[in-house]
Amino acid sequence: MQDISSFSRKLESWNLKITEKQQEQFIKYYELLIERNKVMNLTAITEWEEVVQKHFIDSLSFVKAGVIKEQKELKLIDIGTGAGFPGIPLKILFPHWKVVLLDSLKKRVSFLNEVIQELELTNIEAIHGRAEDIARAEGYREGFDICVSRAVANLSILSEYCIPFAKVGGYFISYKSAKGEIEKKQAEHAIEILGGKVEDMVFFQLPESEIERGLIIVKKIKETNKKYPRKAGLPEKEPLK
Repeated sequence: MQDISSFSRKLESWNLKITEKQQEQFIKYYELLIERNKVMNLTAITEWEEVVQKHFIDSLSFVKAGVIKEQKELKLIDIGTGAGFPGIPLKILFPHWKVVLLDSLKKRVSFLNEVIQELELTNIEAIHGRAEDIARAEGYREGFDICVSRAVANLSILSEYCIPFAKVGGYFISYKSAKGEIEKKQAEHAIEILGGKVEDMVFFQLPESEIERGLIIVKKIKETNKKYPRKAGLPEKEPLK
């Protein structure tokens, strides 16, 4: 059994508490991640304490954005979720949220569905597809209170993938390093074109570490023009400026 005490202590430093059931879900998630990682590339980080810090706590740092209240029901989509970060940790912490996990690799989506089943999570789905295509689908385009992404793409590219999913009045929140300020400045015009506005950028350290993180908080202030996102591959080849 993994030692959950340091995880709980770090969460408490952010005024977050998890139940015994949630603790068990995080441990089970870790075990599935490590087991499946033996046969497919899910993460380079495999030690429990490192996974807690760099995946679980980092994912839950979303709360530092300050855009929601815990008790509020909302719809969230995680773009380029990979092994489920940040979407699954957020779903475990806030079980009443409705969550969609989107990834372009079918093997990863199969893993996510296994996690959903084993952790007995409800009101969550993992879908296979590209953001450029799914963002045009009914029920997904401008259908979410929050769109998050922990993907490594440049903010200008990520904004074109993500902002179309957020409803007017909703948010796109991008997980970045402490150097995200440069990206934020470079992407501000692209964000404006897509119907968003940078509302804030929050800097902090992960608890009991020197890891510096930033969250770029983009508010959706008007509908995204129907021509965005452009066809698959184009946002990456020719980022909006």
